[in-house]
Amino acid sequence: MSGTVVLLHLAGAVALLLFATRMVRTGVERAYGDVLRLRLRSVLGNPLLAVGAGALLAIALQSATAVTLLVGSFAGTGMVGGTSGLLAVLGADLGSSFVVKLLSFDLGPLVPICLVAGTALFMSTARRRPLQFGRILIGVGLLLLSLRMIGEASEPLRQSAILPVIVNYLAGDPLTAFLVAAIATWLFHSSVAAILLLAALAGRGLIPAELGLVLVLGANLGGGIIAAMLSRAAQPPARVVPLGNLIMRGAGAMLALAGIILFPPPVALLGADAATQIVHAHIAFNLALVIVGMPLAPLIARAAERLLALGAPPPRGEDLAAVELSALDESALGLPTQALANATREVVRVCETVEIMLKRIIELYEHAETAEIAALAALDDRVDRRHQAIKLYLARLTHNPLSEHEALRCQELIGACVKLEQVGDIIVRNMLVHVQKKSDRGLEFTGEGWSELAAFHSAVLANARLTFNVLVSRDRGTALQIVREKDRLRDLEKRSSQSHFERLRDGTARSVETSSIHLDTIRDLKQINSLLASIAYPVLEDQGLLSASRLKAAE
Repeated sequence: MSGTVVLLHLAGAVALLLFATRMVRTGVERAYGDVLRLRLRSVLGNPLLAVGAGALLAIALQSATAVTLLVGSFAGTGMVGGTSGLLAVLGADLGSSFVVKLLSFDLGPLVPICLVAGTALFMSTARRRPLQFGRILIGVGLLLLSLRMIGEASEPLRQSAILPVIVNYLAGDPLTAFLVAAIATWLFHSSVAAILLLAALAGRGLIPAELGLVLVLGANLGGGIIAAMLSRAAQPPARVVPLGNLIMRGAGAMLALAGIILFPPPVALLGADAATQIVHAHIAFNLALVIVGMPLAPLIARAAERLLALGAPPPRGEDLAAVELSALDESALGLPTQALANATREVVRVCETVEIMLKRIIELYEHAETAEIAALAALDDRVDRRHQAIKLYLARLTHNPLSEHEALRCQELIGACVKLEQVGDIIVRNMLVHVQKKSDRGLEFTGEGWSELAAFHSAVLANARLTFNVLVSRDRGTALQIVREKDRLRDLEKRSSQSHFERLRDGTARSVETSSIHLDTIRDLKQINSLLASIAYPVLEDQGLLSASRLKAAE
């Protein structure tokens, strides 16, 4: 077997390992996520309970990164302090190391049992928790299967002439080996997967235990980098826990690396073979980190807060922020041309907010989080506030003498603002309800159904952007394109509905379960498109291209 084929098989096995780990985590989050979050939040005030709760949650989710991001979000909202959050994350890393130990046993006989039982449960019920428990069993079965595949795929590497050269080089250069393991773990986005891969390769005699210890330390550093990178766009309070964990984990890993280089450890004390020694070294490192980290957690949390404060923009008062974000200059009301320009700028900002809402809503259909749902609802509140402010501003403007053109532009802006506010309401009051329903029941669209929804949404989003451009440019060609796209979208809706009913007639289970959500979402998107397209009508009316009932033929 050629080296390329061997590496391809190994890459496929690793990909299945990553997918299976994510599948288990998704099932646990959907079935028991709310309960786990509530229990975690209730015990974070006690240091020992925080460590224990973090460990148990990491075992359930098979991911310390997921726990780090969850606890970081709690800290960001002020529910917990940085110190308590950091202790929970230390426990989560220790818990994930026990997951590695559990999966390192020979659990091959469980593969068919988990796959058969999980598939039967997943296909036979629409109830949320039994369905997600079936998903968890399938994920566990695939995870165990992937470990067997890694072992089988790596077997031919024993005869490789190149691998011993690479291993010998890394064994002679611990710093490079340490960095390679950290980068690989960050790319995997899973320290559990990285350590399991190392253990599997060591079990085949491909990695010596001494090198394995260095790689384990690098994998622990990479595990800290994952959460810190994923939270980089969050607000500073939510980044304290991931950054503090990275500081502690990075410092601990580098100190341990220096210790290994200066004082080679007696690896034989960690187990009878290289694979066991690697797994036990991973557990020992995280246990030591918990013991050392508990008294240091307050100092590390404060250090993380200070580092984040250095890069934070200077604070600004609420009143100043409101003034800077508003283009509605009261002193310009005596100058209609300038006031209309100000109102146009403010309407454009409403357009930007609506575009963000329209983009985010389809993402929530794939993966809904409570915080993201709340953030989207908050955007609708922003649209409502600006809509009200623009209406009042333009109403005050009409008290002044206006030319016919200025009066028409004023009415056009008010009409656009009303329609944008209605679009926001559809997204929040209708589509968010569909998202919540889909999440609560653990439903999934068919591949074909989801492709149709995504394509329809993309078309509506593209039309929305054209509409927002027309609001400023008043370009005749773009306005004509928007109205014609409305007709094309009507045909697309008919084809999508027809395909959906064909899947229902064929008895496709997931189509039956998601039928109302699918059809209601298409209807809502069509209504949004109609509202946005109507914003272009005044441009066509000005140029005599729109009759009372339909678009006139235009050259």
